[in-house]
Amino acid sequence: MQNLKWVLNLLFVSSLVHNFVHSSSQQVICSSQDRETLLGFKSSIIQDTTGVLDSWVGKDCCNGDWEGVQCNPATGKVTGLVLQSPVNEPTLYMKGTLSPSLGNLRSLELLFITGNKFIAGSIPNSFSNLTSLRQLILDDNSLQGNVPFALGHLPLLETLSLAGNRFSGLVPASFGSLRSLTTMNLARNSFSGPIPVTFKNLLKLENLDLSSNLLSGPFPDFIGQFLNLTNLYLSSNRLSGGLPVSVYGLRKLQSMSLERNGLTGPLSDRISNLKSLTSLQLSGNKFIGHIPASITQLQNLWSLNLSRNQFSDPLPAVVGRGFPSLLSIDLSYNNLNLGAIPSWIRDKQLSDINLAGCKLRGTFPKLTRPTALTSLDLSDNFLTGDVSAFLTSMTNLQKVKLSKNQLRFDLSKLKLPEGVASIDLSSNLVTGSLSSLINNKTSSFLEEVHLTNNQISGRIPDLGESLNLKVLNIGSNKISGQIPSSISNLVELVRLDISRNHITGVIPQTIGQLAQLKWLDLSINALTGRIPDSLLNIKTIKHASFRANRLCGLIPQGRPFNIFPVAAYLHNLCLCGKPLPACRKTMK
Repeated sequence: MQNLKWVLNLLFVSSLVHNFVHSSSQQVICSSQDRETLLGFKSSIIQDTTGVLDSWVGKDCCNGDWEGVQCNPATGKVTGLVLQSPVNEPTLYMKGTLSPSLGNLRSLELLFITGNKFIAGSIPNSFSNLTSLRQLILDDNSLQGNVPFALGHLPLLETLSLAGNRFSGLVPASFGSLRSLTTMNLARNSFSGPIPVTFKNLLKLENLDLSSNLLSGPFPDFIGQFLNLTNLYLSSNRLSGGLPVSVYGLRKLQSMSLERNGLTGPLSDRISNLKSLTSLQLSGNKFIGHIPASITQLQNLWSLNLSRNQFSDPLPAVVGRGFPSLLSIDLSYNNLNLGAIPSWIRDKQLSDINLAGCKLRGTFPKLTRPTALTSLDLSDNFLTGDVSAFLTSMTNLQKVKLSKNQLRFDLSKLKLPEGVASIDLSSNLVTGSLSSLINNKTSSFLEEVHLTNNQISGRIPDLGESLNLKVLNIGSNKISGQIPSSISNLVELVRLDISRNHITGVIPQTIGQLAQLKWLDLSINALTGRIPDSLLNIKTIKHASFRANRLCGLIPQGRPFNIFPVAAYLHNLCLCGKPLPACRKTMK
């Protein structure tokens, strides 16, 4: 869902910038006042590694040389300012604040400053003077504090996007005066309190994203008046109460995400009135009752997530043209006692099936169209038997999670499809050797292996350079032998858990070459010798545990190893040094 939103936002932003670039003109003498205003902004930026502001020299800011500046060819007034740093390139940034002088650009129609995590401070009150502004986009900076009430006094504003900052306090009620607004995005901040009732005036809204804040109170009834609304994202807040009947009248609504709130009550049969709906995300709430049968009449719905609620049996019958476009379904963790995967789910050409915690029993059934499946989660059920034949036909599978079942088979029988990136078989009755899964024939696509709490034995195999593992969780098994020095080949590894096994020998010095490692758990084994100082080379480590081994000697004396909790080192032979008592001179 987040990927879809990212794509939509990218297309929207690209369109704005494209139009901006191609509407600029050449050889226009800019207003001296606007030039001084831009230089005022430049002076508020104390560091610019993007190099953009280096182009702001000379007397004419409208000749095309001032990067990011657009002018009106008739008046020489600045009408657009686009300064975008790539979020995924941390070495390119601007550091400073938004200068109040920007409020003097009275002809400004587009203000687009995004992706600058080192632009902090508040939005100046002077921005209320930008009465020609149509697009105000300040996403993914580090702006903070309360948003000025005066921003609600921009009569022509069509797009207001302040997502991904550190704003707090109430959403200004004055925003309800922005009657020309078609897009509002305040996501990923810390706004609190209710959604202002003044928003009822925003009848032109097409896109509303208030997700990932601290908003509370009931779901507003007036949202049902936004008849042009196509995208509604209110996920990850603290909203309560039921969905008002008015919402079911939003016939243009295509995507609705209300995940991770406290919404309750049943879903109405009127949900079938949402004729344009393509994506419905309601997970992590307290919805009750039956899933209405009318939901199957939604002809365009391709993604349905009702997980982690309190929906109860029976599921609606799906016949004829029911759910004709469905590609992804998640019914996990409700009050459902399915017993078996419903026939309509088995027969559809789905890419994602998620039925965790739905009380599935018995062996794995055949799927009618297994080649379409890319993601499968049947964890936390009562499934039994051998899963290997079940997976073989899923030729496009990328992620499979079957943890917390009663699966009993030997790893040597498991033949994963080539493209699987993540497999989770934790908390089953799996036997065999790890070398059956991880060897010189292991696909380079495989990134995550979760086999915790099984009956796997044998040794940790030699780990070749072709492996791209990022997560290796093999704790709570019967694995013996030593940690191979080839562990250093797992250069992408972020998490390593080999706890609660029978591992012997020393911790190899080469483990310090795992430069991406954040989580390391070697506890409850029979490891001997010292904890190697080479671990100090890992700058990303957040958690480590060496508890209950036979280790001895000085703990690596550098952060974070010398400030980890004492419990990380307890029950060894003779470890010493911070955070434990100091070593005797003979032990260093």
